[in-house]
Amino acid sequence: MTPESFFISLEGIEGSGKTTQIKHIEKLLIDKGYRVLTLREPGGTEFGEKLREAILKSSTPLHPLAECHLFLASRAQLLKEKILPFLLVPKSVIILDRYIDSTMAYQGKARRLGLETVLELHRHDPLNLLPHRTYFLDINLETSLERQKLRGQQKDYFESEETEFHLNLIDGYREMAQIFPERILTIDASKTPEDISKVIDIDLGKILK
Repeated sequence: MTPESFFISLEGIEGSGKTTQIKHIEKLLIDKGYRVLTLREPGGTEFGEKLREAILKSSTPLHPLAECHLFLASRAQLLKEKILPFLLVPKSVIILDRYIDSTMAYQGKARRLGLETVLELHRHDPLNLLPHRTYFLDINLETSLERQKLRGQQKDYFESEETEFHLNLIDGYREMAQIFPERILTIDASKTPEDISKVIDIDLGKILK
């Protein structure tokens, strides 16, 4: 990674507006002359996309540790194949839809593996690479469910979980934001997309100057 390259991740439960803000950030940075690559987790590589389909379309519950290792396998390959090579070129920016904080929230908290267990698995190279900035789009469960209903899409493996799982998931994200306040910026995602974009624009202006 060069000093002029940056790694940005976006986090939040379903319906938080990550896709909208990722598109906004991508356009903003391209307009500023940055070389931008947008990726998603799990996925981003041929190997990762196959794992993504296996997880999200699973008809039987996976053991939490199996879930976690599947996500980490996808992540390690994504880092090796796409992220690390891309960041070697100056003025390059990776924008990633979900990263380590999702694993902490989903498997560490909601699946009860424990945050320390998940952190320990990330101490090994290349999984120990952290983003320069993470935007956590924070909404409550009611807002999430309302937005999912409006989309009218079939629920996947995680979206089909019970209320307790999703409440623990939100708690997990909020706990991560408290543990890493220097990296994670929490944004009230119940606001309009335009207001959220303004918050991100101001923050990016400070980081990328």
